[in-house]
Order: sequence, then structure tokens, then C-alpha cells
Amino acid sequence: MRSIIFGGGMIRKWCGGPLLVIRVSGRSREKAIGFSFETMLGLIPREAAVFTVEDLAGGDVIGMADYRDLDPYSGVATLEVTIGERAFWGRGHGSDTLRLLVNHLFGAYGLNRLELDTWSGNERAIRTFTKFGFREEGRRRSAVLLEGKRYDRVLFGMLREEWGNPA
Repeated sequence: MRSIIFGGGMIRKWCGGPLLVIRVSGRSREKAIGFSFETMLGLIPREAAVFTVEDLAGGDVIGMADYRDLDPYSGVATLEVTIGERAFWGRGHGSDTLRLLVNHLFGAYGLNRLELDTWSGNERAIRTFTKFGFREEGRRRSAVLLEGKRYDRVLFGMLREEWGNPA
């Protein structure tokens, strides 16, 4: 992972095609477009940060990862990982990125809890999250509208004591 500054062109490309962002995260089209590159650069690193994901073999920027809503008092942060280049889906890049982000936040920041979510049609993400040790904690029924169809927003969490010990 690298600072977002190095991958701004790719991020603009993915944000310019919000369907991918919606498919991965379930965000509304307006919210996906509104979270601009300039907004990402303005984040306070202690509370939030956005990184690019690179393919080590070719050095290509293939996705992005972030943490946000980091609350040092309650020890909680929210994560998101997106592999934007379809040609790199299913190759383990998302799992590797999630591992790095989780290790960093539990290790360097000493957090107690990490959260993430996706839409119920994103089976690849759901498998990755549960395989990695995140537990499904709930659903917001029919909270995502994608191409005229409703999906649940699936909520996941991992506690520090579960870190490295997938259920």
C-alpha cells in the first residue's frame, strides 16, 4: 500500500465510474462521486487515511484501501478495501491488503475493534471478511439500491482478542 498521492489518477478513474464503487461498497452514486480525490487528501492521518493498492509484480495501482472514523478513546475504526481493476480480482490482493490494514490498526494504533461493511450481493468480499476472522454482526435490510434492485448492507466486526484467530 502507498499514500493516495501516488495513485490519484487511478482513483479518479474509478470514482468517475461509480458503478464499481457502488458494487463494492454499496454507497449511493452521489456519495461515491462526492468523496473526491481532494477530500481524500484532506483527511487527518490520525483519524483517517486512504492508500493505493499496488500489484507487486507489475507495480500497477489496482485498488485502494482506507480507514476512517478512528476513535482513539473507544478504540474503534472503520475499514474499506477496493480492488478497482477487474483483471486483478480473485488473486488475493484484497486479502493481503486487508491483512496489512488490520495488522497496522491493531498493532500500531492498539485499537480494540475494527468494522467494515458491504452489500449482500458482494459474495467475494463476504467470503474474504469471514475467512479473515471478521464476524457478521448484523444487516440493515434493503439498505442498498443497485441497478433497481434492493440489497442488505452486511455489517462485520473484529475485536482485538479475535485478531489472528479466525473463527
